[in-house]
Order: sequence, then C-alpha cells, then structure tokens
Amino acid sequence: MLCLCVRAALRPGIAQPCRILRPVTQIPERSLVHQGGLPKLPVPPLKQTCERYLAALEPIVSKEELEHTERLVQEFLHGGVGQRLQKGLERRARKTENWLTEWWTQSAYLDCRMPVAVYTSPGVVLPRMNFQDQHGQMRFAAKLIAGVLDFKKMIDTETLPVEYLSEKPLCMDQYYQILSSCRIPGPKRDTVVNYNTGQTPPTHITVVHNFQFFFLDVYNSDGSPLTVDQLYMQLEKIWNSSLQTNKEPIGILTSQHRNTWGKAYNNLIKDKTNKESVRAIHKSIFTVCLDAPMPRVSDEMYPSRVAAQMLHGGGARWNSGNRWFDKTLQFIVGEDGTCGLVYEHAPAEGPPIVFLIDYVVKYMQQTQVIRSPMVPLPMPQKLRFNITPEIKRDIEKAKQNMNIMVHDLDVHVLMFSHFGKKVPKKQKLSPDAFVQMALQLAYFRMYNLCCSSYESASLRMFKYGRTDAIRSSTVDALEFVQAMQDPARENSEKLALLQKAVQTHKENTYNAIHGQAIDRHLLGLKLQGIEDLTSMPEIFMDTSYAVAQHFNLSTSQVGSKTDCVMCFGPMVPDGYGVCYNPMDEHINIAITAFNSCEETNAANFARAVEEALLDMRALLEDTATARQ
Repeated sequence: MLCLCVRAALRPGIAQPCRILRPVTQIPERSLVHQGGLPKLPVPPLKQTCERYLAALEPIVSKEELEHTERLVQEFLHGGVGQRLQKGLERRARKTENWLTEWWTQSAYLDCRMPVAVYTSPGVVLPRMNFQDQHGQMRFAAKLIAGVLDFKKMIDTETLPVEYLSEKPLCMDQYYQILSSCRIPGPKRDTVVNYNTGQTPPTHITVVHNFQFFFLDVYNSDGSPLTVDQLYMQLEKIWNSSLQTNKEPIGILTSQHRNTWGKAYNNLIKDKTNKESVRAIHKSIFTVCLDAPMPRVSDEMYPSRVAAQMLHGGGARWNSGNRWFDKTLQFIVGEDGTCGLVYEHAPAEGPPIVFLIDYVVKYMQQTQVIRSPMVPLPMPQKLRFNITPEIKRDIEKAKQNMNIMVHDLDVHVLMFSHFGKKVPKKQKLSPDAFVQMALQLAYFRMYNLCCSSYESASLRMFKYGRTDAIRSSTVDALEFVQAMQDPARENSEKLALLQKAVQTHKENTYNAIHGQAIDRHLLGLKLQGIEDLTSMPEIFMDTSYAVAQHFNLSTSQVGSKTDCVMCFGPMVPDGYGVCYNPMDEHINIAITAFNSCEETNAANFARAVEEALLDMRALLEDTATARQ
C-alpha cells in the first residue's frame, strides 16, 4: 500500500499528505510488539546536508543568489556555528526516542495559527454513491460506521498487520492516534488529546445533522458493536430529531483562525452545558456528518465540487457548520450520494487514513446479515449548547470568514483517463517520478521557470517517524523540461534526459525515506539554535532559504486501492496543492489554488498537467517506434 502522510514544510504550520514509494507488505502480528526494535531517526552528516542544500537551490535561485549562499554555507559549515548546532542535535538524538517528533508536531501543526480547514486538513472523496434520499444516506452511513468499528477491533486488540517496506518493519504508532482523539485550541498553541488510552475508552461517536450534534453509543451493553440495522434505526431517530434547521451552526467556530477560535472556545466552555457537549465531541471515537444536498452541477464539474465540499463544507449556507474541524476523523455522507472524509493532521500522518479507507470500503462491499439483539436502544442524546449574544457574534464572524475562504479556494479535479501507472512501469520508469516530472513540465510551460517543489516522504522506517521532503525541482528535471520546449532537440535526447531526471528523483526519494533528506535536518539545526538562545545563523536569514521554503508546488501521491481523490489547499498564497492517486489505467489528480492570486489557476494548471502527461507518453511511444 502506498501511503498517504502529512504534507509538511519547514515553514511552521503547514502540513500535508505523504507517500511511501513501493508496495508495502502487511504481515499479521501484534502490531506494537516490534516497536521497540525500530531504529532511531538519524541525524544526517552536516557536510552532506550542506552540499545537498546547495544542489537543491541550483534550479530555483539566480546565479548571484547561489554564489552568495555558497559563501554563507561554507561559513556555517567551517565557522563553528554549524558544528555546534550539529553536536546539539546529535545529543538530542541520543536522549530522545525521535529527535524530530515533538519539534515537528509543534512547529508543523500545533503552533500553526491558520485555520485547519483548507490550510492543513485534507479531504478525501470516495466514489459517488447512487442513493438520492435520506434512507439511502442513513443506510450507507450505518454500514460505514460498522466498518470503522470493525477496524477499531484491530486497534483495541493490537492485531493490526505490521507493514513492511523493503523487508523492514514500519512504525505502527500512528494507527493508535486516530480514534477518540481531537485537537483543542489554545490562545497561542493547540494541544491534542487522545481518550483511547484510559481505563474506560469512549464507546460513542458524534453524529451531526442540520448543524445539530448527537451523542450515539455504538456498543451494546455486552460490549458488542451495534449492527448495521441497529445503527440505521439510531440514525433515523437522529434525523427525525434534527429536522428543524434554525439552530446555530456551532461547529463553524472550529473553522476559524486558531487564535480567534481559541478565544471563542474559552468563552464557549464557560457555560457548564456547553463544556459537557464539547467534551462529548472531543471524546467521541469519530464524527459522522450527515450533509444536506449540495447544488447540482454537471458530471464534469462534480468531482471538483465534492472535493471542495470535503475540504470546507461549501460555505455557511451549506454544510460548513455541519462539522467539528478539530476532530481527527470526520466521515461525510451527503443526501445526494456524495461521501468522503476530512481529517485533522496533528495526531497522525495519513497512512492509517488510507488503510482505514481501503478497509472500510472493502467491509461495506461484503453482504453480511447479522441478527440484531431484540433490545430497545436508548434515544441518541442531543448535545445542547447555550448561545449567548457573544457566542452568536463569534458564529456570525466565523460564517463570514468561512465564506471568504470558500470563495478564495479554487479546486479542480482532473480525472486523467488516457493512461495510468502501467505506461511508465512498462518503460521501467517509476510512476511517481513520471508524474512528478509531468508536474515540473506543466509548471515550466506556464511560468517559464522551475519553482521550489515539495513531495512528502514517510519516515516510518524509524520509531515515531514523521515525514521529510522530496525536492522534485532538480537540475536534471530543469534540463528535461527545457529540452521538451526546444523543437531542435531530438526525441532520443529528450528521453535520455527524462530517464535521468526520473532516476535522480528515485535517488532523492530513497534518501528521504532513509532519513537522509535535507529539510528536517535544516529545521532541526534552526530549532536547536533557537533552543540554545544563540543568534540565528545567516543561512536561515538568507533570500535563498526563503525561496527554498516557499513551495509553489506542494504535492503528494496517495496510493489507495480505492478509486478515491484526495485534496488539500496550497502551501503558499501563490502556489498549487496537487494530490494524485495513480491507478493502473487512470490517474486521479486534485489541484487547488487561491483565486486571490492572479498568477495561479487550478483549471489552467490541470490542462497543462494533462498535456504534459500526454506529451511524455508520446515521447515514450515515438522513441520506442524509432528503435524498432
């Protein structure tokens, strides 16, 4: 299984989905038994990182900037500052289980003050269902809940199959962070609480319909999970109890800027009833959002519209209030057949999410008839909120800000149907590197330059491993895209340059997943300097460093067995968020940009990506024909 992790940059607060490159084997065994034997995340050699940093800058900064940075890097490497920070990092690595994890969680997530909706929480679109009313919606939701509870059994009994990559076991800890967990806002820094570790773990989920939240116990008194029929009956009760739509959309508060929400949160929980309701949401195993139907669009526009709905709910008028964005897992089931999820990244990366999606989809396809116990079930409890004038003002402000965010996000889903990963594989080219080179070519054709590009790589080979960055803009990628724009160059030469660029990307990927990339090491050196209360080294104040951290292309491969589409917002105001799921015969690609930036356009970039992929296939076919 290719994984989906968090997209994360050195710029604090931006995080994203990630990947592990080759198929991961799963071996049934107690999934936490092997944890103690996992290696620690290494601290790469300082000289190696400095050299690779300069190589990464070469295609994206001017010659003059590069020469200036080379002097700063040499000074950092040989002037004593770099060596001192390196030794500090190495000491930290010896004393901690993972020198990066705590720093990373804080800087990439909990210190981030941007809204989690759009900016850090990805959405996942599942294949469209054919139900068109609330009965189909509730039947689907009931099956989905049953599937997640079946998955939870493996978590509770620690029997998840351990994943292996290149015969090496991967860290499974993140799988144990996604259920019964929630992010809690603070005035300057958030926290994450996991309630699954106590003596009495939660037995309820939260269901939200018409902006109203309900506490639904999903286990019988004997500890068995409710059957699909029982769940359906309980959801029907919730539906009938929440028909009035004049309720305040309390959940929209969670979409705010984190400082704003932190203040509103403290105000909200002053009231005892509100505090108990919020705590019930925090403690719930997960949340199910029963969405109202969205405006109809053409079949062509449908994937893009649903992707946006998963990211933000469509605005205050639609389903944005039908969420609690701080909740780690929120499954979304619309009355019109749309379904998917949105998840908050701080507790874990994406691999458990992908595995969970694939598991639940497979579970739902099975026809199981389980007789329901003949016992009456209690009425699901409605979570009450007392809305003061001040809370009402906070909600109105959140509605306005959410509508601004919705109008600013430009989403375009490209269902690329011409070919899938079989085409590059047939030519012995890595499908991931092939798509990455197509993104580089598309960007170069639109802007006539290469930009700082980010692709997430998982560090799960190491205990409590998070992510590092694969930098897709390389000198070899630049030479390839320049050759593609030059009609005087022979196809055989273009192919050779493509092969070289793909090979370089594979090597960079290998380095990243083995803990030898540059971005987290540079972050560690920077944070070590802050912790030591020393003056900031000049390489981190340099223009080149700012350019390197400004990821105009923020990308991630999501290798799911399910024909799903993942999406996330851009990392920078003038950038693109690109997430792709390469299937055998087609590729699902979600592209986002901000309408407030005149230079970016998601649909235009999608067209450029489609043309790049087709031109690259033509290049493979033309050179193959010429060789015959």
